Amino acid sequence: MAHILEEILHAIINYGILLFEYVGVIVLIIDGIQGIIAYIKRDPGMRLNLAQGMATALSFKLGGEILRTVIVQTFQEIAIVACIIILRSALTFLIHWEIKHMEQAENLEEKKAETPPAPGE
Repeated sequence: MAHILEEILHAIINYGILLFEYVGVIVLIIDGIQGIIAYIKRDPGMRLNLAQGMATALSFKLGGEILRTVIVQTFQEIAIVACIIILRSALTFLIHWEIKHMEQAENLEEKKAETPPAPGE
C-alpha cells in the first residue's frame, strides 16, 4: 500500500514539475515576443516589461525546482537541485533589483516632466 502511495506521489510531483516548467517557458516566450514587438515600436517601457516577464518565468521555473526537492533521493541529486535553486534565485534577485531601479528612473523622469520650469529658466 505504501509503495502505491509513493508511486502516486511521484507521478503527481512529476506532472506538477512539468506544469511549472512549461508555464515558465510559455511566459518567457510570450514576453520575449512582446519584447521584440515593443523594441521594433521603440517603446520606452520595453526593458521593464521584458524584465518583469523574465522574473515571472523564473519564478515558475523556481517553483518546479522546489517541487523537485520532494523526490530527490541521493546527495548528488540534492546538490544539483540546490545549485539550480541558488542560480535561479540569484537571477530572480538581480532581475527584481533591475526592475526596481528602472521603475525609480521612470518615476524621476515623470517628476521632472511634471515640474514646471523655475522663473528665469
